[in-house]
Amino acid sequence: MRRYIIKRVISIFPILIGILFLSFILINSGESDPAEVALRVNGVTPTKEAVTEMREELDLDKPFLKRFIIWITSSLKGDFGNSFINGEPVVEEVKQAIPATLLLALFSFTIIILMSVLLAIACIIFEEGIIDKVIRICIFLGEAMPSFWVGLLLIWFFSVNLNLLPTSGMESLGSIILPGVTLALAYISTYVRILRNNIIQNKRENFVLYAKARGLKEGSIIKHLLKNSLQLSITALGMSIPKLIAGTVIIENIFAWPGIGRLCVTAIFNQDYPIIQAYVFLMAVLFIVCNLLVDIFTVLLDPRLRKEA
Repeated sequence: MRRYIIKRVISIFPILIGILFLSFILINSGESDPAEVALRVNGVTPTKEAVTEMREELDLDKPFLKRFIIWITSSLKGDFGNSFINGEPVVEEVKQAIPATLLLALFSFTIIILMSVLLAIACIIFEEGIIDKVIRICIFLGEAMPSFWVGLLLIWFFSVNLNLLPTSGMESLGSIILPGVTLALAYISTYVRILRNNIIQNKRENFVLYAKARGLKEGSIIKHLLKNSLQLSITALGMSIPKLIAGTVIIENIFAWPGIGRLCVTAIFNQDYPIIQAYVFLMAVLFIVCNLLVDIFTVLLDPRLRKEA
């Protein structure tokens, strides 16, 4: 097991460098000149001399590979450089934005777990009944609807018509409800379907027959079914943590939520390369580390996988 973990940890570094190199190529392949954009945003006329001076100041005049090596070595030390627009350290910009994103992701994650388990249990109790069918219809609708469209519908209904919740910002406790629910809906649909299918499959196993023969109550049987059906869901749920954080980009811009996703979109419009590169770096690390932890956790849970490892 120790050899397996060491092998997986070592494999992280070439994957991470490959992702960062490809993203660095894509980010730097834009047609507009970030030096010119930086001058325009700060109200300076982009003359030829001013653009040349700004490119030297931002180190854009250096060769591509040299810039990448400087950036990757600095990023691994936690230094993402300074913003092209306001000159502030990128680390400080990220520190100010990341708490709001983590709060939104945590709130959505809580909703996902609670609603997925409750709806899956309801589907099993009323299997093939009206309640089961209604929940399944809602699941398919929730998964089919894009997040931005759901967010706009929720704003129209709860904010504009009923005037119950704020439309945007992070001004009050109620501000997190609409973006949190919007972010969670698609994931709830996925996990209810996974849990329901796994529980139905496990209902045909011998241990359920033996439990009924022993006269165990329905609630106790459902508890054992849920416990034996969680492995696949836990694996998928572990990979949803980075998706939740990365997926806040659209939601944060719809609801004007001051998180890292909104910061990245603003940086894209302003051609602010250091902030975009820092965002890609953090998301890449998050996805790779979560994938590693989920794989290790799955191997620890399943003796068959542990033997193969």
